[in-house]
Amino acid sequence: MPKRVMHGTVVSDKMDKTVVVEVTRQVMAPVYGKIIRRRKKYAAHDEGNACKIGNKVSIRECRPLSKRKCWEILAETG
Repeated sequence: MPKRVMHGTVVSDKMDKTVVVEVTRQVMAPVYGKIIRRRKKYAAHDEGNACKIGNKVSIRECRPLSKRKCWEILAETG
């Protein structure tokens, strides 16, 4: 089964080897049909502490590394 990949922005890098990535997606409201933004935060593993706040990154699903962390940084995209 392929691993999920998402793209988002780093919003916190205060933890050791962990960053918080905010992923934004657009969905259509069921009643009115208006496009609205939904966002969710994921804790992702950053082995070398390379990512900084504001960086665009890709994250990939991985095995559970802690209670909340089951994503890893795949690449920096910008």
